[in-house]
Amino acid sequence: MKLSREARRQARELFAITIVNGRLEASRLRRVFDEVAEKKPRHYISILKELTRLARLEAASHHAVIESATALDSARASEYEAALKARFGELTTEFRENPALIGGLRVQIGSDVWDGSIQARLESIKQQL
Repeated sequence: MKLSREARRQARELFAITIVNGRLEASRLRRVFDEVAEKKPRHYISILKELTRLARLEAASHHAVIESATALDSARASEYEAALKARFGELTTEFRENPALIGGLRVQIGSDVWDGSIQARLESIKQQL
């Protein structure tokens, strides 16, 4: 089922209410969900789905996943974390090991990915040939 313009507009307006000081406030989001579910306006299921999608995107934009081929020592991990926080503001960080990267780092914040791994460089060379 396609999301109607009206439902999308209402979801965005309601989502804007849940943002306080540039951050998603979970208690406000729950109140908005409860109110929409209780009042059941036209296209309320579509509105709730869109609100869920917007909340998921907002939460992902404040979460960084840092992948490396080997485990990072705590000094280097805190250095990367500080650099990301200086550039993007308050973030939660998650460090993962991925031996397939061979070397380098891959950083993902929301839908943005910065890939400085050897694996990515090899793939780009392979595609150029």
